[in-house]
Amino acid sequence: MAEVWTMGEIVVEIMRAQEEVPLNVPGLFRGPFPSGAPAICIDTVARLGHKAGIIGGVGKDDFGKCVLDRLKKDGVDCSQVLESTTSSTGTTFVTYFADGSRRFIFHMGNTPAVEPKAPEADVLRGIRYFHIMGCSLMAKKEFAQEILKTMHLAISQGAKVSFDPNIRKELLTDKSVFEIINEVVKNTNVFLPGAGELLSITGKETIGEAVKAGFENPNLEILALKNGSKGCTIYTRNEVDQVGVYPVEQVDATGAGDCFDGAFISGLLEGKTIKQAAQMAAAAGALNAAAFGPMEGKISQESIQEMIDANA
Repeated sequence: MAEVWTMGEIVVEIMRAQEEVPLNVPGLFRGPFPSGAPAICIDTVARLGHKAGIIGGVGKDDFGKCVLDRLKKDGVDCSQVLESTTSSTGTTFVTYFADGSRRFIFHMGNTPAVEPKAPEADVLRGIRYFHIMGCSLMAKKEFAQEILKTMHLAISQGAKVSFDPNIRKELLTDKSVFEIINEVVKNTNVFLPGAGELLSITGKETIGEAVKAGFENPNLEILALKNGSKGCTIYTRNEVDQVGVYPVEQVDATGAGDCFDGAFISGLLEGKTIKQAAQMAAAAGALNAAAFGPMEGKISQESIQEMIDANA
């Protein structure tokens, strides 16, 4: 049985081949690439040698085959993936700008990506971590409620909850989603936000105040604050550690944060120290950013260790 489960969107990503080409003008695209933040994260967990599974949905079409073939090849349990014969696999279009920003168009709301229901209890037997992505909660209210049901089912079986808010403004069309996010945050043991997300969720003005507010939640054990090119700061109730970024020639930052999450959870599963888990996470993010495509980085236990050793 899988040690780590996630539930959320499984999509293909179609990407501009060059920067500074808006999505409202003709231009070249590359893809389809297997994608979806939960899928990228759980694929990383599997590539690092852990039993991992995803609850999601795709169409029984070529795009669905593109993603499922990749997930299965890397060892992800896809037994809980719905394959719909009546609607198509979700898609995401993305373009990049020279300042590092991105724009997305998501086609998920009426696709199998957001149709799955909470699984039977037996499916989660042996679970140790249930990972949630905020973007999955924003895609459709009914799907968000199914994710909440699955979260509580996982907790009842002794799992810890890891949560990356991964807020996408293109999906944030209904502010009531923050009620759902707050329910997840209350049950989160491992919190993996960006700086802006942490401030937004806590309603605080400074990182120090926001971290303090975060630990008012009695369930929170680890807060891994991701800060892009500045690296990450890992907080527990008793210590603070910082881990910088590993130098690579960045090709595409898409999915780097999701790979960070998967490697960090893997490090915790392996009994690593908090700092060692963060080093694994930073290396996975860097390796993914060095390749074009959301989950195309050459991530493995060996490549991560080589990067850590080379920068010791």
